[in-house]
Amino acid sequence: MPYTSLTTSDSSITPQIMQDEGAMKAFQSVAQSTALAVQDAVDNLRNVNTISSTAIGVAMAQMLAVPADAEQYTPIVTAAQALATSAAANFLVVGQNAATVLSGFPSK
Repeated sequence: MPYTSLTTSDSSITPQIMQDEGAMKAFQSVAQSTALAVQDAVDNLRNVNTISSTAIGVAMAQMLAVPADAEQYTPIVTAAQALATSAAANFLVVGQNAATVLSGFPSK
């Protein structure tokens, strides 16, 4: 049987083994947490883009239906585009921060 801390008696577990295993578990936990944060940011981006695209589509339909009133829908299109841009910027920040946290965390 290979030598691992799981197959040895408590008397052969050294402080270094305990420290190494603790560091590996902590790194895995941080990696999982950052992956979840990025996943949440992806979900947010997808949802905001759906809402934004829908709002733009409805506004465009109204513009085409009554061209004389088209100008009143321009702020809606602009706001929806700004919302999508903001969500993309948020996704970038979350991704960069997650990468920074993970790369700064010791893996051993």
